[in-house]
Amino acid sequence: MKVLAINGSPRIKGNTAAMLNTVLTVAEKAGLETEYYQAGGQATHGCKACGYCGTNKGQCITEDWINDVYPKMKEADAIVIGSPTYFSDLTPETKALIDRTGFISRRDGNAFSRKVGAAVTAVRRAGGIHTLDSIQHMFLICDMIVPGSSYWNMSLSRDLDDYAKDAEGIRTMERLGENIVWLLKMIEADITR
Repeated sequence: MKVLAINGSPRIKGNTAAMLNTVLTVAEKAGLETEYYQAGGQATHGCKACGYCGTNKGQCITEDWINDVYPKMKEADAIVIGSPTYFSDLTPETKALIDRTGFISRRDGNAFSRKVGAAVTAVRRAGGIHTLDSIQHMFLICDMIVPGSSYWNMSLSRDLDDYAKDAEGIRTMERLGENIVWLLKMIEADITR
């Protein structure tokens, strides 16, 4: 079973990356395969609403990183998307990711159906719930299963390395990782019966 983490932050080694890596570390320790993908900072275009993905399943008409990450999402059993909170919302890269891969997956036989999907966000003070909701709406409309944690999947982290000082945020990410592992193993056990 495989867990894919996608970082929508332009900071390659920022708080969002550290949060995602905490989740992946828990999954790795449990014996799951993991992969990390850096989306933030790449040239980004929103959905053109052209319908190309409807006739070319698994592909977007815009030739960019979305066509690279979509097959990884399709292959994964769990997808964890992280974004810092910018003006009470997600980054443009994360918005493009959820809009475009969400549309592609629905046109590609509902490819994300019954996968596990979790969102994480780094937030200075407020707006993080909206960021989490924005990401989770894609999971829910794509028929995915969304696990929770011991608190909202966020860390009060603005400056670089703030996450390393946020004990509650670290515990929340560790528990999220544990819940993803548990859920994947429960799904696998049920499927193999």
